[in-house]
Amino acid sequence: MPGGLTARIRPLLRDAVAAFAGTPEQARLEAMARRLDEPLRVAIAGRLKAGKSTLLNAFVGERLAATDAGECTRVVTWYANGLADRAWAHPRGAPPRQIRFRRVDGRTVLELGALQADDLDRLVVEVPSSRLERLTLIDTPGIGSLSTDVSARTEAAMRGHGGGDHADRDDPQDEAAPVADAVLYLMRHLHTTDVGFLEAFHQRQFAGVTPVNAIGVLSRADEVGAGRIDAIDIAERVAADYRRDPRVRGLVQTVLPVAGLLAEAAVGLRERDAAALSALARGGPVADALLLTAQRFAGADGAADGIVAAAARRELLASMGLSGVRLSVALLRAGVVHDAVGLARELRRRSGLDALRDTLLTRFAQRRDVLKAQAALGAVERVLARRQVPGAERLRAQVEAVLAGAHELTELRLLNDLRTGTVELGGEELTAEAEALLGADGTDVRARLRLPPDAPVTALRPAVITAVRRWQREAASPAAAADARRAAAVLRRSGEALLAATPRPPA
Repeated sequence: MPGGLTARIRPLLRDAVAAFAGTPEQARLEAMARRLDEPLRVAIAGRLKAGKSTLLNAFVGERLAATDAGECTRVVTWYANGLADRAWAHPRGAPPRQIRFRRVDGRTVLELGALQADDLDRLVVEVPSSRLERLTLIDTPGIGSLSTDVSARTEAAMRGHGGGDHADRDDPQDEAAPVADAVLYLMRHLHTTDVGFLEAFHQRQFAGVTPVNAIGVLSRADEVGAGRIDAIDIAERVAADYRRDPRVRGLVQTVLPVAGLLAEAAVGLRERDAAALSALARGGPVADALLLTAQRFAGADGAADGIVAAAARRELLASMGLSGVRLSVALLRAGVVHDAVGLARELRRRSGLDALRDTLLTRFAQRRDVLKAQAALGAVERVLARRQVPGAERLRAQVEAVLAGAHELTELRLLNDLRTGTVELGGEELTAEAEALLGADGTDVRARLRLPPDAPVTALRPAVITAVRRWQREAASPAAAADARRAAAVLRRSGEALLAATPRPPA
């Protein structure tokens, strides 16, 4: 799938660059050509104080992103895999310059010097990281900020302005491609500004609202349960309600609960933290009294100091929250974990971070080339609509040829239509089966067929044949609407492609 589509996009972009040579559009098209070989760009966006930087730190596995209200948090910041720890400031209208990058108490400090946030297009932080080999993460300022400039900076980054790839960014008619290929949108609750932001993002990425490029994250999930040790379970039920909401289904692929603070704490858990938590687990009634409220836990108490000093308790509260402390104590008391390594692993799993990472890699990274091809085609179409150049008709014909021969893009469009309700099939179960076959849950054969990950090879071909026959019947059904029959024909072709790629079991 990826190799063939990318191979068809490259000559189109090469011809487009030649046709638009000497115009502002040339730089944009050259940037799109470079993006074909880059890791997938994933923006982390959301309202102010949604926990974006905390989640990014947990995802990368180290505290790279600033989580305070400093100057750097007001700038769109890219985190990419690199050969060494380096940071670059990209001033507006000027070449990038390297800035000082150092670690203080396990956290990253970027020193802007005389530069101000308002001067900058973006910051780029490079670190050697296997977790950034497939994904470049883009941390954005919170939308809904009291500073309209800060909110506008995030919206501009998502719309293709302020990302550093494009010329003529001051032109209000600039139709640059979106900077991000996909987005993780963090929300505490579904708010009108959340819906508006996602709609704006989707309208720029595709012709209409689509969930293909977005995952909703019910962030700060540990706060949903007001500090209870089962807070994540409660948050999962809330997220499940969101997943069933038609408004949300039309905007994001799925909604997942993640306790970012707990995940970050697991990443940075120190031996002394684990020792303090173990002491609390052995602390009996005195420790139980401390755990009743955050105020008690952080307060000075002579008896409690005999278990864990107040300063150490405040550090724990700041790093993992009261629900994280309670959960850690419960795990240690129950014997589920016994040391710092085991505790960190269990906290990370229970935070929801592992589930989010798996979803991100299966739903986004597996479709990297298709998403980038979609963005490249959109960029070519926009520049053709904006400026007439010799050879434009030939370029339009090339675009049409790519679209006609790329079933992967047809699958994306149909998946969009199913999620937004533009096309309706015969009930929820049939729709769920169709979305899976289109790759909504992952693009490998087992995910498309809704089979368990460990399903034997011998089960694959019969399942594919069943799917092909089902959609053949749906495509030929006189009782189905015309849109549903066309959708079934696309699904039949997806099934046939899987059948051709699935080897026959040995005789």
